[in-house]
Amino acid sequence: MSAPPGVAASTVTLAATPTIGTSPSLPNAPIDLHVVAVTTSSVTLAWTAPAPTSAQIEGYNISYTQAFNDIYWMQQVGNVTTVTITANIAPTRQYSFSVSTRDTLGHSGTSAYVSGVVTPASDTAGDRTPPTAPTALAIAAVTTTGVNLTWTGSTDDVAVTGYNVYRFDGLYISTLVGTTTSTAVTVPPAASSLGSWYVRATDAAGNLSAASNIVTAPPTTPTTPPPAPTCRVTYVNTSQWSTGFVADVTVTSSIAMNGWTLVLTFGGDQRVTQAWNASFTQSATTLTLTPAGWNKKIPANGSVTPGLLGTYRTSNAPPTQATLNGAPCALT
Repeated sequence: MSAPPGVAASTVTLAATPTIGTSPSLPNAPIDLHVVAVTTSSVTLAWTAPAPTSAQIEGYNISYTQAFNDIYWMQQVGNVTTVTITANIAPTRQYSFSVSTRDTLGHSGTSAYVSGVVTPASDTAGDRTPPTAPTALAIAAVTTTGVNLTWTGSTDDVAVTGYNVYRFDGLYISTLVGTTTSTAVTVPPAASSLGSWYVRATDAAGNLSAASNIVTAPPTTPTTPPPAPTCRVTYVNTSQWSTGFVADVTVTSSIAMNGWTLVLTFGGDQRVTQAWNASFTQSATTLTLTPAGWNKKIPANGSVTPGLLGTYRTSNAPPTQATLNGAPCALT
């Protein structure tokens, strides 16, 4: 486009898009991150500065969290090699810390980590050292009455006085469900599949150890236990020889019955050939007895006594199971 008459031509230069600095190499992680001091309300960390990469070190980013809590806290510091964290630090809590290097281009590198940092119960007590963490926490059994936990005990510079058992909801709530001086406990069954358990040791000064490993059990649904047997069967061999036997079977019921069916499971290879006071059928080791007709009714706490005549080849072992009208009976 030409310049208007009488106006000198000029060149228009567009402003260049600013270049955002990039670092070809991210900063290195701090070296030898470790805990220098711990109080009820502070944790002091120290490390060695790493060698710079493509840009100079500007400072460090610190993030930390309390065990069994999903909240992360962050703090930035300048180009130092030690820091004391005080925000959100409380007695007998367990924390994990990570420190990453930040360069002058605003890039952060990989982190160094330190975990299992436990604050003491008191800053003035003679014993401020927590016990070691319990180990090998395991579920020994899951029943309708609870979850049986076992673990390997802790040690302490003075003495371990007991263990706190916690249930964790998988997010951020831990509930103390029991205490014990042993290394085993039964806790109530989980209310949901998110339930887990962990253990912390205690000492006389109130210090708590770091937590054990976490274990999780499937939820259990309490079931109604079967009713106690209302019948009893007494099986007596009244006579026995090398190939045969005679037996009395006394059936006692605590409730009145009008019609009954007794099923016996033999422990040997007996074959019944005759019965009295009852009719019978047999399939393999299962013998079924029904009333003879006149003894169809059994009064409450009354009994009937069928008799058996039979043969066997290798074993005349007594019955191993008995049911009366489908309900299991005590067998003697």
